[in-house]
Amino acid sequence: MAQSVPVAGAVVVTTPQGVSVSDVRKAVGMFRQLNIQVLGVVENMSYFACGHCGERTEIFGNGGGRRMAEEFKIPFLGEVPIDTRVRSGGDEGQPIVAAFPDAPAASALAEIAGKLAAQLSIQALKIPLRVIQTA
Repeated sequence: MAQSVPVAGAVVVTTPQGVSVSDVRKAVGMFRQLNIQVLGVVENMSYFACGHCGERTEIFGNGGGRRMAEEFKIPFLGEVPIDTRVRSGGDEGQPIVAAFPDAPAASALAEIAGKLAAQLSIQALKIPLRVIQTA
C-alpha cells in the first residue's frame, strides 16, 4: 500500500519493551527501503502515573523508543503514558485531548502533534516547488 499512494512520511510507534522496539526497527528498515521518510518515533505506554499519588511506574521498561530514535537519527516525538481514558475515549468518540485536555496523556499527544507538524513542514521544504505557468 505504501508504494501505491503518495505518502508524506511515516510515524513509528513502539513501547519501551525490547520486543516492540525490535519490531519497529524492522518497520523503519522497510520504510527506508521504500524511500519513505520516517518523521519520528512515539513511545506509547511509556509509564503509568498513579491517579491517587502521581507516582510514575515504568511497567514496560524505560526509554526504548528514545534510544532507537537516537540510533537511527530519527526525531523522538514523545512519550505517551498509560491512561485508560485514551482507550475509553476512543471507543466513545471522545478523544482524551478533547474530553480531558489537562490529562498527562492528552498533553503528551498534543505535544507530539506539534512536533509532527514541524517535521511535516521540514519535509515539505525538501520537496521542490513546481511553478505552474498559465497561458
